Amino acid sequence: MVMGQWERFLEPYKQAVDELKIKLKGMRTQYEIENTNSPIEFVTGRVKPLASIYDKTLEKGIAFEPSSILVHELQDIAGLRIMCQFVDDIETVVELLRDRHDIKVIEERDYISHEKPSGYRSYHMIVEYPVQTIHGKIQILVEIQIRTLAMNFWASIEHSLNYKYKGLFPEEIKNRLQSAAEAAFRLDEEMSLIRDEIQEAQKYFSEYKESGNANFPANSAESRSKRS
Repeated sequence: MVMGQWERFLEPYKQAVDELKIKLKGMRTQYEIENTNSPIEFVTGRVKPLASIYDKTLEKGIAFEPSSILVHELQDIAGLRIMCQFVDDIETVVELLRDRHDIKVIEERDYISHEKPSGYRSYHMIVEYPVQTIHGKIQILVEIQIRTLAMNFWASIEHSLNYKYKGLFPEEIKNRLQSAAEAAFRLDEEMSLIRDEIQEAQKYFSEYKESGNANFPANSAESRSKRS
């Protein structure tokens, strides 16, 4: 009976994640069709598992049961991550989301300009998304995290270590994580400086794969030298 209540409660969240993943991946496809560099590298999504919801209810001191209080207090039950190649792409994605008519932006948190003390960087948006059910329309809160691949690599490592140390990092680990976060951000900045070269190389590589011509890289290099 209890599990059935949780399944009914979480199903609209799963639907919201599935629908938004399809829509965001569709945006990436549209960029590809128009032969334009997409600010979206890839998209992942999940619904918070019951064990994590339980931990959060303990942390916040609220009842572990499907309720309007839980909906209000846990705004990341449904979560999406949008990965970008470059830091500048994050702002582009944020603007794309703000301009959409099927979501309503509730809150934004810029942890890129104002990183957390741990070194964590990402851009967070809480949005409201309408889900159609057999009982009518339900507004679902979804947390969308937008970050670069380097930021995501660091965050994944920090998340794993956080579980191991329960958030109480040894001083050496804490310092190394902060140094690694700065190194990851410097990498993002360096990649941004040669963005045009990277995207041109990626374009030629894509054309090479589509052509099936083993000599394509050499040919493309010749064509570039002729153009210059």
